[in-house]
Amino acid sequence: MDKALNWDLLRSFLTVARTGKLTKAARNLKIDHSTLSRRMKHLERELDTQLFNRSLTGYELTKQGEKLLDQVERMETTVFGINQEFSEESSGVSGTVRIGAPDGFGTAFLAPRIGLLLEAHPNLEVEIVAASRRFSLSKREADISIGLFEPTLGRHRAVKLTDYELGLYISRRHQDRFSALRAVSDLSDYPFISYIDDLIFTPELDYLSSVSKDIVPQIRSSNLLAQMRATIAGAGVCILPCFLADERDDLIRILPEDVTIMRTFWMITHSDMQQLFRVRAAAAFIAAQARTSRAFFIPEHA
Repeated sequence: MDKALNWDLLRSFLTVARTGKLTKAARNLKIDHSTLSRRMKHLERELDTQLFNRSLTGYELTKQGEKLLDQVERMETTVFGINQEFSEESSGVSGTVRIGAPDGFGTAFLAPRIGLLLEAHPNLEVEIVAASRRFSLSKREADISIGLFEPTLGRHRAVKLTDYELGLYISRRHQDRFSALRAVSDLSDYPFISYIDDLIFTPELDYLSSVSKDIVPQIRSSNLLAQMRATIAGAGVCILPCFLADERDDLIRILPEDVTIMRTFWMITHSDMQQLFRVRAAAAFIAAQARTSRAFFIPEHA
């Protein structure tokens, strides 16, 4: 390599590595895809190594490409950190922070409270991605991720936010349909609403085996809010987080003494990003809100 690689070339590599698609990466960078292709070939010549395996389905990193990705991500964090430090030193916390969270947490807990964060930091912009999926912090899919387990691999920092309780719920308006449901053994006689098995993104959402092995759901959805709406309409019995269901007058909890499920929310940040002011401010806010909301996540009767 006869000269130093410029940051724009490495940033182009990052975008291709994260999207896996040349056309999508070019669109994100606002350049022509043929220009981006030439940049990647130029980078491979400069480093004298193949960084991608190219196919009709996209660009997949080689082992050398993965090594470069790790190094360039460290450089990216340094660049971000410099920009953050000097811009926020005079203007306070600013920039955009993206928070990835399960749909229930993001919708019922985080969204109603996020305005308080912006009141404290008016130059901050917040993106809430409320979805039932895992978020890759190394690929910058989120700056902060709310998960259901503590990660043990990767350069992550995990903080326990809170435990939360789940229970069985039915529709209040259609409760007569379930009048004979008096024990866990009766559940198999009624329609059940749950997740789609092969789309469950974490084992912590696989509740049914801990309730009854005889339950076979008739309605399945990857979206928790869709499950709740189907329950309200009287379509069946559903396991729902108490923080989501108890605030609804149109839902009734059943068999609380027999079925009580506990899970945990964890807040995860990437070690390279956690020192950025905007990430630190948002993470501190979420942790503080969770600490003062125990009664929201765990009913008082528990």
